[in-house]
Amino acid sequence: MTEYRWVRIASSDSIPLREGRAVHVADREIALFNLGDRFLAVDNACPHRGGPLADGIVAGASVVCPLHAWKIGLETGSVERPAAGCSSSLATYPVRVEGGTIVLGLPIDLVVVAAQRSEGAAA
Repeated sequence: MTEYRWVRIASSDSIPLREGRAVHVADREIALFNLGDRFLAVDNACPHRGGPLADGIVAGASVVCPLHAWKIGLETGSVERPAAGCSSSLATYPVRVEGGTIVLGLPIDLVVVAAQRSEGAAA
């Protein structure tokens, strides 16, 4: 079972309905999406050519990459289109809202690696 460190990201009002925003946390760029009844988060780089998914069009529980129209499922991080021969998927992150604040769950190992890099850069 994965352990998470929960990080406060932004006010839930700061991401309009059916839109995404990119956030930088623990050496990662993560796309955070407001689906109305919930928020979902995935890595912000499309597995095809690295397009910024936070700038894509939200369709149901998926996002369409703004560069080449690849469709990514936000719940699983899997590629939905094109379906043929693509086994790539993105990391997904748990999200919850606490008192109007979006809180993102980052795997502990990701937080530790980012902290080690930060300490190394400061030395």
